[in-house]
Amino acid sequence: MALSPIQRPNDMAVPLTATLPFDPWLFVAAIGLLICSLVTLHGAAGSSFTDRQAIYSGIGLILMVAVSRFDYSRLREYRIGFYVILILSNLAVYAFPAVNNARRWIPLPGFDFQSSEFGKLLLILTLAAMMVDVGRHVSQRRITTQILLLGLIPAMIVIKEPDLGTGLVYVTIAVATLFFGGVSWRYLVGLFTLFAVAVALVLAVAPAVGIRVLPGYETSRLTTFIDGVSHCPAAGKTLASKDAEQACYQEQQALIGIGAGQKTGQKGGATQTKFNFIPEAQDDFIFAVIAETYGFVGAALVLSLFALLIWRALRIVTMSKNLFGTLIAGGVLSMLMFQVFLNVGMAIGIMPVTGVPLPLISYGGSSVIVTLLAIGLLQSIHVQARTSTAAKARSILS
Repeated sequence: MALSPIQRPNDMAVPLTATLPFDPWLFVAAIGLLICSLVTLHGAAGSSFTDRQAIYSGIGLILMVAVSRFDYSRLREYRIGFYVILILSNLAVYAFPAVNNARRWIPLPGFDFQSSEFGKLLLILTLAAMMVDVGRHVSQRRITTQILLLGLIPAMIVIKEPDLGTGLVYVTIAVATLFFGGVSWRYLVGLFTLFAVAVALVLAVAPAVGIRVLPGYETSRLTTFIDGVSHCPAAGKTLASKDAEQACYQEQQALIGIGAGQKTGQKGGATQTKFNFIPEAQDDFIFAVIAETYGFVGAALVLSLFALLIWRALRIVTMSKNLFGTLIAGGVLSMLMFQVFLNVGMAIGIMPVTGVPLPLISYGGSSVIVTLLAIGLLQSIHVQARTSTAAKARSILS
């Protein structure tokens, strides 16, 4: 019986995904979500929002491609500069007038720059570099304290704006850095215990003694979530607090819209969206708009695209050529997962209303551009990992 000759790897058939210089499925997920965003915004908010979102998406895609061709490892040496920019940019918003009782934006010609959104990416890079450069030389207790403090300082600044949702994202990034950096479970359990105690102090103990830690509307949002939407009053009845009424109204209208969508949606007959019953339909509650307009099918499509995005990000975490890349990918993964869970959970009533945008779906230039930059970093990690693996294979065969 004739034996087949041994083939060199270069002669073997390889799948398409192994020959491309980037992760195609990650790209497909990002493009698919952007298309869903534009289609939803066109029906919910009109052409002006859609046109601006298309421009933001185009800018973000160009930046994503540019970042993907850059070796992310070179960013490690700029960690101090990144952190200084993070702090100063988040403090700079206090020099500008408040918009809707919040100071979150720096007005620029034709664009309102939301520094806290860009701060997410800067924090990921800073903490990843710190974990690599400092973590190997100090104890786990010390690096856990340092990473947590570096995350809490900007979190406290943005919570004061007020922007509780972004502050929670910052804390999530810090905890994710510790997790992917290999910190012992007992420290992570301790952090979750401290978080639970802090929530109890903010929502129960502090108000009982006359201390207000969070603005009234944010406290009402959290307490409404804890009590459940079933505790909200029926139509025509009121609560003692206007903030509590507003929180209940937002949750109720979003749930009505989602329920009305049924299997395939109401299309042009989506009354909750058409008559502006759903609050902040173009950003905070855009998932409720998708569910009402396109039903279970549309909501499932969007969630499937997010699942694809998260799966590819998780794969990149495992294939990175070094710890720095693993920590960046882990930070981006945790940021995306937390925002999707919080925004979708907010719409269906299982999470409090915190104003966290749905990545690549909610309207907003800063959010879209930052998310695409983060995906560009994931692509860079993928490219560098593939290049490193190919170089090792060539050295073995030579």
